[in-house]
Amino acid sequence: MKAMILAAGRGERMRPLTDRVPKPLLEAGGKPLIVHHIERLVAAGFRELVINLGHLGEQVIAALGDGARWGAQIQYSPEAPVLETGGGIFRALPYLGPGPFLVINGDIWTDLNFAGLGLASGQLAHLILVDNPPHHPRGDFALADGRVQAQGEPRLTFSGVGLYHPDLFRDCQPGPFPLAPLLRAAMAHARVTGEHHAGIWRDIGTPERLRALDADLRGGGRP
Repeated sequence: MKAMILAAGRGERMRPLTDRVPKPLLEAGGKPLIVHHIERLVAAGFRELVINLGHLGEQVIAALGDGARWGAQIQYSPEAPVLETGGGIFRALPYLGPGPFLVINGDIWTDLNFAGLGLASGQLAHLILVDNPPHHPRGDFALADGRVQAQGEPRLTFSGVGLYHPDLFRDCQPGPFPLAPLLRAAMAHARVTGEHHAGIWRDIGTPERLRALDADLRGGGRP
């Protein structure tokens, strides 16, 4: 299975840090956020990686190259303009192959074991959900009997980690579009499964959260 890291965003909430450095290359614990992902993905057996690029994408290529130093093979999917999550994945489908693939947001940190993930036959998506963080108390979706539902209680937050089948994007057209409407349509047909990750997960969307993660990682404590 191949994996895609979403790294094309401008990082508006991270400004001024992202005015000169792309968000994936911001560091925590002495290494760029995207390198944390690459190392964990390779350790879990994901060696063929796709990274989409937007703002200052040339810096990401210069920093990561072909991925060989981590035992990975990296392909890049540049976007101009940035295509949002759904459009970015759709554009990268030729790199991801005909089978299910893993997608992870570039601006999170988690101890999730990627090696244990899979997409059941006939399903279009499998989402990793987490407890609602303080900045997102209402959550995104409900989880019942292994099925993710657009409505219902209690609600959990989508972690930014999901497995998708290319058929989820079958009726899409090139251009910018969000992922959430595709997921909700698939949920309506009971074709989205999920699981609750109770371990460590951080949304590294602001300078304050980045500093907090950096302090935890450098201090040797739990992020």
